[in-house]
Amino acid sequence: MPTHAHHHHHHPGHSHPPAAVAPSILRMSAAQRLAIAAAISAVLWVAVYWAMS
Repeated sequence: MPTHAHHHHHHPGHSHPPAAVAPSILRMSAAQRLAIAAAISAVLWVAVYWAMS
């Protein structure tokens, strides 16, 4: 049973397109991470307040 490795080739003179960078929480600054954590916390507190009233 033959196995064929598929290779992706580009024509001469054409470069490979740049790879897309996936968003990551580790690439954010500490201030951005704190802001997101504060926003999530605020949403949770509002939900708790709304559920209790």
